[in-house]
Amino acid sequence: MNAARQPQPPPDPRPLLDYFGRILPLSETEREAIAASIVTRSYPKGTLLLREGQVSTECYFILRGCVREYCLTEGEEKTTAFYTEEQWVLSLASFSHRIPAAHSWVCVEDTTLVVGNEQRENDLYRQSARLETVARKVLEQVVAEQQRAAMAYLTETPEQRYRNLLRTRPDLLQRVPQYQLASYVGVKPESLSRIRKRLAHRDAVH
Repeated sequence: MNAARQPQPPPDPRPLLDYFGRILPLSETEREAIAASIVTRSYPKGTLLLREGQVSTECYFILRGCVREYCLTEGEEKTTAFYTEEQWVLSLASFSHRIPAAHSWVCVEDTTLVVGNEQRENDLYRQSARLETVARKVLEQVVAEQQRAAMAYLTETPEQRYRNLLRTRPDLLQRVPQYQLASYVGVKPESLSRIRKRLAHRDAVH
């Protein structure tokens, strides 16, 4: 379902400012410029942010909540990513080259996002060239993360993918339905149940 996108009161900008600050130290003027440009929106669980085939004109930084990325394969939803707090939701090819997106985004939970677009980005760049450097470094990180995820999916078994989730993102197991987790690791829900039981038994033995 698509919900009305109503602007929210100015949020606490610190999570985004701290994120940028870890990439490149910001002056107080630069922090103020970013804070003044921030637009946030809150969406209820189930909101479709982007539909496969649409052109993505916005990018998002998650302040609170979870967004699932998926594509349709032979009529079935194939989950390709989950994004949570302090992660970017960005369709690189669609946003940069104005081509239809190959995936959809939907809110798994009630979600609050910082919303960016090309105009707001360019307005910031005109105020400080260093902010363009920050944006480029953010993009490099996003590309690197997506490449690592794609390589892992090609080289790991479903059990290895699930074990990596347990190790690196255990919160997802409580936040995301099992059938979506199963789709993400590349198996049917019943197969994921067998993987979980096998791992639980292995851990109990050891």
